Amino acid sequence: MHAALIIPALNEEECIAETLDGLPAGMFRYVIVADNGSTDRTAELARAHGALVSFEPERGYGATCLAALAMLPADAEIVVFLQADGSEDAAEAPRLLDPIRRNEADLVLGSRPLGQPEPGALLPHQRFGNWLACTLIRLVYRHTYTDLGPFRAIRRSSLETLAMRDRNYGWTIEMQIRALQYGLRVLEVPVSYGPRRAGQNKVSGHLRSSLAAGWIILAKVFSLR
Repeated sequence: MHAALIIPALNEEECIAETLDGLPAGMFRYVIVADNGSTDRTAELARAHGALVSFEPERGYGATCLAALAMLPADAEIVVFLQADGSEDAAEAPRLLDPIRRNEADLVLGSRPLGQPEPGALLPHQRFGNWLACTLIRLVYRHTYTDLGPFRAIRRSSLETLAMRDRNYGWTIEMQIRALQYGLRVLEVPVSYGPRRAGQNKVSGHLRSSLAAGWIILAKVFSLR
């Protein structure tokens, strides 16, 4: 099953080349850097390092992921999402891909809490927000998640079934809730997580942005109900 990697990015010229160069050879048939309106050399460097580039000027994690999916080649059967900042280890992608290839799961989530992240990589408000969102999902949807981590893999046919709509920070939790609603086989596996290699964290590094993202995520729990 051919795998495609989508890397959402916004002004990541300081680390995108290193992230792309660090991808294990032959693991992904396609690599798409989903440029969310960068004003630096992110797109230029991504192309220079062998990636396809989608472009979505509307700011929002979901919006840029949807733009990348729209240009996905027809023979890509599994879609993997990875952050651009080097905080996740692409060499661990087989942990996500193999259960799908063995037909044991449709959606595999990389769990940072299960993988014991490096000290300081997950800030206190990130840990609390994750716990709160996962607790609400458990109470409302009767399923236990440990994380809303962005490092994940999903069968393409399953992703199309979910008909994702969120264009902002609710993208990850929408995928996880819709997966339960549609009866997908969901699996969590431990993944490592460290501090970003370079550049500025657009969300968790700023309290106001984190609060805005948290509100969107929590509202999504109930709106999908």
